[in-house]
Amino acid sequence: MLWNTIMLAFREIRRNLVRSMLTMLGIVIGVAAVITMVTLGNGATASVSTQISSLGSNLILVMPGHRMGMHSGTAPPQFKVSDAEAISMQISGISVVAPVVQSSVTAVAASKNWNTSVTGTTNDYFTAGNWKLANGRTFSDAEERGGKNVCVIGDRVKRELFGAQSPVGTNLRLQNFSCQIIGTLVAKGQGSMGNDQDDTIIAPLRTVQRRMTGSTDVRMLMVSAQADADTDKVKTRIEQLMRQRRNLTEGEENNFNVLDTKEIAQTLSGTTKILTLLLGAVAAVSLLVGGIGIMNIMLVSVTERTREIGVRLAIGALEREVLLQFLIEAVALSAVGGIIGIILATIASVSLAALMNLPFIFDARINLASFAFSAAIGVIFGFMPARRAARLNPIDALRHE
Repeated sequence: MLWNTIMLAFREIRRNLVRSMLTMLGIVIGVAAVITMVTLGNGATASVSTQISSLGSNLILVMPGHRMGMHSGTAPPQFKVSDAEAISMQISGISVVAPVVQSSVTAVAASKNWNTSVTGTTNDYFTAGNWKLANGRTFSDAEERGGKNVCVIGDRVKRELFGAQSPVGTNLRLQNFSCQIIGTLVAKGQGSMGNDQDDTIIAPLRTVQRRMTGSTDVRMLMVSAQADADTDKVKTRIEQLMRQRRNLTEGEENNFNVLDTKEIAQTLSGTTKILTLLLGAVAAVSLLVGGIGIMNIMLVSVTERTREIGVRLAIGALEREVLLQFLIEAVALSAVGGIIGIILATIASVSLAALMNLPFIFDARINLASFAFSAAIGVIFGFMPARRAARLNPIDALRHE
């Protein structure tokens, strides 16, 4: 009996195929929108995490400056190389500490030029920032101590100035001096703030200080904690040490910031997850609209088939059989719409992820949840028309024109 009821339900759907397809449209759009939004949101979250991790492993950034919202009449003092040495020597759990100074520059090679930035630092910078060499080498101890005119260039600079050729061993002009390219870096891609990490030139710290900035100040300290170290404790110790070295009294605010990239990653990932949930919730509204559409069409179907229902009831069909038939029709419409929506969402997610340069992350849970929700919509919004059909009086139904 159940099988006959199911076949009757599908026969009615096929008999009004165009109307059935239009009825499913709301469910299709709703399911596709929810899955696409959540999938792209998951891809954005993964992309942010990857970009943050590409900055360095267990990385802590120490920068001069007052806390957000704090103002001071004088600029906070910069760091010195001795600050980096103090952190390395006095704080346990530290892998490397790299002092960093940066300056914008126009790099010139032969007839080509490119506006980029130069980073003055030590070899520890490559370790702290997870940089890998594509060709060549890093600085020797003598080059670091003597501030020699050598440099390592990023992949973007290499492509813009040298194309497919290897630049190792050639000279690159930076402002009023030339430096020899001793190595090139493996490409990293876009950073967490949208910057191109490969658009960089790295030179010894003393070279940049003497040739470009004209001072011994250090703009930032990159601290890489050991893999098994508690970064929260390391961060606290760095703050305490810097307060001592900068002669800050107990009541004074820090005139520097210590940022843990893990915290930044967690904050950004949390933000993208919240936005994903909000977008998914907004898209889910269309599922409710689709459910209302199914209810309206089923009510129309009950009205059109009143005489048929009367005949079935008059010859002995039970109320629950009529109820089940119309309920199956509603669930079938919503379930098929859910399947079509999943297919469309997968195609849209793959295409948009490639277009937006995001990883495509298939989430079986959201696909199953969307399908289950679409089927539940059929039950919820199909029940009232089905109950109305089942409760028709056979005599009144047979008299219906």
